[in-house]
Amino acid sequence: MIAHLRGQILSKSPNAVVVDCGGVGYELAISVATYTEIGDVGAEARLHVYTHVREDAFLLFGFVEITEKRLFEKLLTISGIGPKLAITVLSGISAERLVGAIRGGDHATLTKIPGIGKKTAERVVLELKDKLDDLAGFAAAGVGAKPSLGATAEDVLSALVNLGYPRPVAQKAVESAAKDAAVAGDFERLFRAAMAAVR
Repeated sequence: MIAHLRGQILSKSPNAVVVDCGGVGYELAISVATYTEIGDVGAEARLHVYTHVREDAFLLFGFVEITEKRLFEKLLTISGIGPKLAITVLSGISAERLVGAIRGGDHATLTKIPGIGKKTAERVVLELKDKLDDLAGFAAAGVGAKPSLGATAEDVLSALVNLGYPRPVAQKAVESAAKDAAVAGDFERLFRAAMAAVR
């Protein structure tokens, strides 16, 4: 099973990317969120991979963020949602809003996602509402909830929480690291600085 790929981006579109790893081009289905984060053609990509094997196909799904991959895998546990619909769902709504809608039982938001009808939305809420604790980096649904950090810092905070660091400790480390303007807007540099601060 392929779990992670690192290589040069040969081509990309909003729903797929081809990554050259040691002379082999791997095509992966991706969400719009991953498309916007992955970088340009020629850049190096690092993708968490979900491998889906069928009798007639060997499909790869790529994610820049491990939390998006985990959410994708949780969606696959729902009857009627396969990998293609799951990646469509993640393209139709941000992971943070999706988690918030599931936790808040917001069927109206879920049914606006392409491919999700009323019954599927109800199943998603019923089956996943209490199974998103490991996605604690995402804000709980709450109208008016204000992110205290920028988008990059929130992504780094989410990554640290998913690595097992307590949220208050992780948040303090991210806030401390983000004070350096040279790293604040770059996920990888901010993540490294926050990791150094949290230890």
